[in-house]
Amino acid sequence: MKRIVIFSSGSGSNAENIINYFKNSREILVTHVLSNNKKAKVFERCKRLKIEASLFSKNDFYENDVVMKFLLAKADFIILAGFLWKMPINIIDAFPNRIINIHPALLPKFGGKGMYGMNVHKAVKEHNEKETGITIHYVNENYDEGATIFQAKTEILPNDTPEQIANKVHLLEYKYFPKIIKNILLGNE
Repeated sequence: MKRIVIFSSGSGSNAENIINYFKNSREILVTHVLSNNKKAKVFERCKRLKIEASLFSKNDFYENDVVMKFLLAKADFIILAGFLWKMPINIIDAFPNRIINIHPALLPKFGGKGMYGMNVHKAVKEHNEKETGITIHYVNENYDEGATIFQAKTEILPNDTPEQIANKVHLLEYKYFPKIIKNILLGNE
């Protein structure tokens, strides 16, 4: 059984999608959700879904080994689903090619520090892009620079608003993220 711990900083819609996708799996188990944001809606989702969720501090993540020890005990893979902090190098080193992130654009475009959520979709619109999409990638020490695992594209129409672009990207996230996680964890990539 492969064990997943999901990190989420916000609403948790991707976390919920992943949890639901694997809820009856005999091969992959979501053991826990971790968040750095006490106001994150992901906690409400986890309560409803009966998945354990915990809040952690910046100190627990970067300065001491609280999060690291937890992960070593509970996770085979780490999934970042709307998590906004950079992963510390000690966790990256402990989980080589076992930390997976999703980005709401076609990297390397529109990636890096500050490029998350609506910031990405507004930038895509401002640059008059004809298409956008998602990038699922491994995590390294830099924002959005880990090796690409998978990309999916969607067309942008001239009149699409950033909110409409976001909706198109969310559909791709929900469709592909759990399937790609499954393929990677079970060695089908």
